[in-house]
Amino acid sequence: MNSMEVVMQPQEQFIPTRQSLIERLKNAADDESWRTFFETYWRLIYNTGLKSGLTDAEAQDLVQDTVISVLRSMESSKYARETGSFKRWLLNLTHWRIVDQFRKRQENVARLDTAALERIPDQPSLANLDATWEAEWDTNLMHAAVERVKHKVDPRQWQIFDLYSFKDWPVKRITAALGVSRAKVYIVKHRLGRLLERELSELETVETL
Repeated sequence: MNSMEVVMQPQEQFIPTRQSLIERLKNAADDESWRTFFETYWRLIYNTGLKSGLTDAEAQDLVQDTVISVLRSMESSKYARETGSFKRWLLNLTHWRIVDQFRKRQENVARLDTAALERIPDQPSLANLDATWEAEWDTNLMHAAVERVKHKVDPRQWQIFDLYSFKDWPVKRITAALGVSRAKVYIVKHRLGRLLERELSELETVETL
């Protein structure tokens, strides 16, 4: 194999596309598709929870409860394209589970200290979550795309790409540190850059599903 080629990890070539993922999630036994869904969206749900005022533990419970809600919706066929975009649907589920977390907090506090209820922040409205969701959505998609590329290519090539594209190392420093040619740095940057764009484009299509 030419040393310039981007080495693909075979097991990663079978990740379902965004267009087919929703349909595959309707099969609760499809562990691979559910793993893909979780790895793609857990951080989005978690960070949205934190920025809504949840604690780390509550945000972790939020992720679990939201994923369970998605599973139940898929099993009962409650999700349909006619209801709107997947992006909006997932936001609605996340919002309801955030409200649940605040309700549980209020119940727990009330049992211990009724006066402390006044210090609990207001539950975020769906409208107030929109801006947070939009920002987190874009950040999450980029992170998910990066992770997919990272696991599809040879670790050495990812290191070159990461140092050049994300850590802003000059080419001369990379060649000296890794013992590679300038040509290889440029080729890896070009090929992995295109792969990252493709992964990001696939992830972005989910909004219109």
